[in-house]
Amino acid sequence: MGGLTPEVLAFIGRKAPPRREVVTRRDIRKYAIATGQTQKKYVDGDVAPPLFHVALFWEVVPLDELSPDGVSVDKLLPKFPLEKAMAGGLDIKYHNRIRAGDVLIGNRTLTNIYEKEGRSGALIFYEVVLDVTREDGTPVLTEKTTRLLR
Repeated sequence: MGGLTPEVLAFIGRKAPPRREVVTRRDIRKYAIATGQTQKKYVDGDVAPPLFHVALFWEVVPLDELSPDGVSVDKLLPKFPLEKAMAGGLDIKYHNRIRAGDVLIGNRTLTNIYEKEGRSGALIFYEVVLDVTREDGTPVLTEKTTRLLR
């Protein structure tokens, strides 16, 4: 192990610029239909289904700025010594429902970077927390994403 340099670890605590997104009834309806939601409150666009926020806060970039696997480069993260990424976990705590007309603020923080030894070699883990609030500060959700690199 030992692939994590002080420069990489210095990124822990780094915050991305806040993102402001307006939730529309149409966006909720499109997401509900695309994901097979059948409850009237979702199809009518009154309340957003679970996981609606994920795509809402994705960076929209030109195709030529995507990596070969179709993912945008996350400017919050350092250049890691390992590059094959895999999902490690997703923990979402919902505080309030997302509704049409909400103005949401997403704040992302890189909260941890650590390494472990796996059967096939070194693994690097990183955790990013997304705190979503309404514009008035009312908490909506907290999401912790864990990814691993090999």
